[in-house]
Amino acid sequence: MPRSIDDFLAGAALPDPFSDRDLADLKHEVVRDVTESLMFGAVPAPVGEFPTSHGMAQKRLRALAASLLHRDEVGDRLHRLCDEGIDPEGALDFGCLLSLAGEPACAQFWWQFSAGVGNALAAYCLHLFHLGRGDLRHADHWFHQAITLPGHRSSLIAEGVTAPQPNVPNDALRAAVGRLKADDVEEFGLGRVLHPDPRLADQIGELADVL
Repeated sequence: MPRSIDDFLAGAALPDPFSDRDLADLKHEVVRDVTESLMFGAVPAPVGEFPTSHGMAQKRLRALAASLLHRDEVGDRLHRLCDEGIDPEGALDFGCLLSLAGEPACAQFWWQFSAGVGNALAAYCLHLFHLGRGDLRHADHWFHQAITLPGHRSSLIAEGVTAPQPNVPNDALRAAVGRLKADDVEEFGLGRVLHPDPRLADQIGELADVL
């Protein structure tokens, strides 16, 4: 029996490559990017480059991390983290240093520690970290945390977004991080976790200056 033109067209149609979940994730990404632009301003693309949300997130994270390490009293906060083990601002700073030194998994651990006790800037670092890896679900979660936690400081975030790209990784950062004590934490799949020491706390000003 001859087939109608509708049957031929239906058979020739390509399957939809996008699922409802894909479309929902894309919608969330657009909403997040628009919200960031409204809050912190749009970031211009480098000449000759077409930016992606992942690449822009990685650049924002590097700039923000370097900006945070140039704040006052970073060494004091790292000393408290060494002595007491629970300083959330010190954990934020240490995570930034590890991130710039090419230790993203260790940086994630300390940012999660800091965000878990209410640090909004650490939550925003985690948002950029996951967005840079294409993990939109976790990126959305941490973005929501960053803008709802008490102490949210959009001015510091905006400063990091507009800051120049730091000189990383460099020999000074590699050397400082390479001698730190590391523990293997099998629980929750954390793996290797680096810990700060007083020598690093004393050296942080010099390390920030070479970024």
